[in-house]
Amino acid sequence: MLTERQRLILTTIVDDYIRSAEPVGSRSISKRGDVGYSPATIRNEMSDLEELGFLEQPHTSAGRIPSHKGYRYYVDHLVPLTSLDASELKVLKAFFAEKLNAVEQVVQHAGTILSHLTNYTSILLGPEVFHTTLRHFGLLPLNDNKAVAIVVTNTGQVENKTVAIPPGIAVSEIERMVNLLNHRLSGMPIYKLKARIFQEIGREMERHVSHYQELMSVLDETFGSNLESQRIFLSGTTNMLTQPEFKDVEKVKNILDLLEETPTLTKMISSVASGSGIQVRIGSENSHEAIANCSLITATYSVEGEALGSIAILGPTRMDYARVIGILNILSNNLTAALSKS
Repeated sequence: MLTERQRLILTTIVDDYIRSAEPVGSRSISKRGDVGYSPATIRNEMSDLEELGFLEQPHTSAGRIPSHKGYRYYVDHLVPLTSLDASELKVLKAFFAEKLNAVEQVVQHAGTILSHLTNYTSILLGPEVFHTTLRHFGLLPLNDNKAVAIVVTNTGQVENKTVAIPPGIAVSEIERMVNLLNHRLSGMPIYKLKARIFQEIGREMERHVSHYQELMSVLDETFGSNLESQRIFLSGTTNMLTQPEFKDVEKVKNILDLLEETPTLTKMISSVASGSGIQVRIGSENSHEAIANCSLITATYSVEGEALGSIAILGPTRMDYARVIGILNILSNNLTAALSKS
């Protein structure tokens, strides 16, 4: 679609605009040693690129900025393969050298590293409930009225919840119930636990456990919807405030409000990350109006070929795509390797 000269000029404008956040003029491009065209030639090509929809001219400025279509072409055809510098690689290497035990801990820390390296907002979806199974269940009495229910999953996630114990239930009955559940439900997907307990285990408990109805109410409280919710971790949410595009307080407020809507955010990230590899949505390609002037880049991490969750970076359309894609590639691949060993 574009000539080699147009591709070079578009790449130069995108790169310069990413660095400066200022419209790029033909004279500044001509001064670059890697372009080699006169200002007049560059102006003509910029006009053609604008007519084709790849560039925009804000206000009455003589310079141009990339349009969403221009960014899309850049990401699909022109974005260079870049290497991280030594300091960035050192940070990532140090992260994966740490002894992080639970998946939740790994994911949270990865989000912090990601927002720090990119200076954008990182969004990480934790292990999805469909790939998370029960490893161990425990119920530890605190006193006659309360106990701590402990649910450990195959991903290393540990859920602790204080539950009420009905009066008159002996510790031996609780132990019998716990042993039965671990024997019958170990390896069961989390999202199936509640149905399996009430459809099948309940009948067996009725035969072997006294006060089984009262204990079933304890299990109902333990295996509530909170265990089935997908974990979402945010880091660097205020990084939006440092971007010149978001000096408009109302615009930033809409973005921050979206970041607090966990179900909407989860659905949005999941839909972007449904494809393989790095996925990029630019500006109006995003499904939510609050981020119509943002880009969202996602990658997935997995264990044994099964996707566990997603990593996303949210920033302005004037995002350093090459660098973010490079960091996400390294982080998602290493995160997959680290979780596979755990």
